[in-house]
Amino acid sequence: MSETEKTKAEQNSSLEPGPAGPNVTLIEDYLSVLIMGILACITFANVLVRYFTNQSFAWTEEISIFFLIIVTMVGASSAFVRHQHIRIEYFAEKGSAVKTWWFSFLSNLSVLLFFVLFWVLSLKMVFDDYEFGDTSPAIGVPNWWYSMWMPVFSLLITLRIAGVLWRLLKVKPQ
Repeated sequence: MSETEKTKAEQNSSLEPGPAGPNVTLIEDYLSVLIMGILACITFANVLVRYFTNQSFAWTEEISIFFLIIVTMVGASSAFVRHQHIRIEYFAEKGSAVKTWWFSFLSNLSVLLFFVLFWVLSLKMVFDDYEFGDTSPAIGVPNWWYSMWMPVFSLLITLRIAGVLWRLLKVKPQ
């Protein structure tokens, strides 16, 4: 990498707002570890039961899918705060500081709008599940017990992305 490219990369990286503090993703980290531990225990128990009895717990698949969705949303929140989400590095790292800032701002704004829409639609889904009394096939519990977490976590991701945008506005280049 040439000296000019190094200088440009350092200049553009200084435009990325840092996390709000050193432990900004501590909640997501602990929650991810907890959920993955529970998921591993449930799956291992199901493997043992299936091996010894030739039958499986019907509820484990249902719970595992629920936990996988939650850990995905928690991981997405952590990735946005750490600036490790999927983006096109060619565009994100090339160009002037102003261009890089605008690219980062617009991409985060579009993600924010997506999660606001996702929050509204998942909230509607929860109300529909509650109103119509849908139940899960394996356990027979109301579906809204599972679906109520989608708007909660999408709102938390929305707030996290709003924080990223706020910090990004603080470092806007002139």
